[in-house]
Amino acid sequence: MSQIRHALDVKRADDFAQWYQEVISAADLAEESGVRGCMVIKPWGYGIWERIQRLMDDRIKAAGVQNCYFPLFIPLANFTREAEHVEGFAKEMAVVTHHRLIADGKGGLIPDPEAKLEEPLVVRPTSETIIGDAMARWVQSWRDLPLLTNQWANVVRWEMRTRMFLRTTEFLWQEGHTAHEDREGALKETHRALEMYRACAEEDLALPVIAGEKPENERFPGAVETWSIEAMMQDGKALQAGTSHYLGTNFAHAAGIKYQDREGQQTLCHTTSWGTTTRLIGAMIMVHGDDDGMRVPPRMAPHQVVILPMLRDKPEDAALVAYCEELREAIAGQSALGERVRVLLDVKPGKAAAKRWDWVRKGAPVIIEVGGRDMENGVVSQLRRDALWDQATGKPAFTTPSRDACSTGIGALLEDIQHSLFDEARDRRDAAIRRDVTTMDGLADHFENGGKYPGWVEVQWSKPTGAALEAVVERLKALKLTVRNVPIGAAPADGTCLFTGEPAVERILVARAY
Repeated sequence: MSQIRHALDVKRADDFAQWYQEVISAADLAEESGVRGCMVIKPWGYGIWERIQRLMDDRIKAAGVQNCYFPLFIPLANFTREAEHVEGFAKEMAVVTHHRLIADGKGGLIPDPEAKLEEPLVVRPTSETIIGDAMARWVQSWRDLPLLTNQWANVVRWEMRTRMFLRTTEFLWQEGHTAHEDREGALKETHRALEMYRACAEEDLALPVIAGEKPENERFPGAVETWSIEAMMQDGKALQAGTSHYLGTNFAHAAGIKYQDREGQQTLCHTTSWGTTTRLIGAMIMVHGDDDGMRVPPRMAPHQVVILPMLRDKPEDAALVAYCEELREAIAGQSALGERVRVLLDVKPGKAAAKRWDWVRKGAPVIIEVGGRDMENGVVSQLRRDALWDQATGKPAFTTPSRDACSTGIGALLEDIQHSLFDEARDRRDAAIRRDVTTMDGLADHFENGGKYPGWVEVQWSKPTGAALEAVVERLKALKLTVRNVPIGAAPADGTCLFTGEPAVERILVARAY
């Protein structure tokens, strides 16, 4: 087998963290902004986010949820109503205290002491409190329920250690907020949103995830129940890819979200919130990326097919571009994965090989090169990004279908790439979950000596609370581990809890996490 020369300098197996940063740069996804923890999302990266928005928004609206928008600034007093909520976010809040700057006499600017706000404003870390105010106005009767809202917005959480897409001071997300007559209705919505996230992750982003309930210590501040989808990265770490929270009546009590029930009594609403963020792009990188850059699932790619005519700055280029334009039109007329194929004819100046590797690093699912000889023979040179290399020759694994066969077969090809990426990630994840660890010493040994990327462990759990749970959390923290969730559909408990020795009631996933 010939030696393959990959497009990236850093390999996943050598330094996964540095590899991740190199993919972001090489794929032209984002760059540092000059503001700590904030990033500029470049067109290819934002195009992927727009695909997430589009597909997620369709699912949100199909459930009867309506989009709206709430202010970026929230009065500090709003947070003081819900003690547990504010305690959970207090260390991450950015606060606005002045509304004007003045010259400092040294060529700089300082806050004007005369322009201090009467009440500080928090730059939203999440919107439960301000949306609660609106819900209290909007809900008067049981006829107003359920109230189903969502907003696409940015939020700010002052992170100490940041990493692009995964943990940034400012990030983009959607946050759903709903109010219901009773617990049953709110729980139904909590689980609907969780299933929506699972379907979006697996069917759209090709990310295999495990859905389940978070333990008590991992709940959203102020929530009664928190549910998550967890994805395994190629380094074996877990990434929380979406959460859905049943808030009970806690926020309704704080904000006064009441309604006149069917018997004429004033009753508190049961509320939910659910959200997912631009960290999904980070998940896509770490699940699907390889030593040549990004591999974008076709459902998520801004351009699913990129056509590269091999231009030579000669008169015959015009005929080649015309040949490629006919191919572009034919491909654009095809459907794949329920939509028209998104195809780009890239006629920017530059050598064909250099342009090819740009698109390889970006992860375009299908790259098509067309040269003069291809045009004469009525064929194209086609490369699928998920199977880039001919292992025998060490060269890119081009195929040469006819132009007609290329266009008519593109839909099936894209669907195959989508499913192939999911299957590859699912098989890798399943192979990296152990279920035979029964002692604390065995758990420690696995994560300390179980290889560079030890994956996850599923263990039995007695569902401790209070001081007993705190003791478990401290033991896990010493190993840099956390409980991810209680998987839906896990095998019934049939033994004792690894941590407490008490009879187990369920199974949990334990992992290192981002």
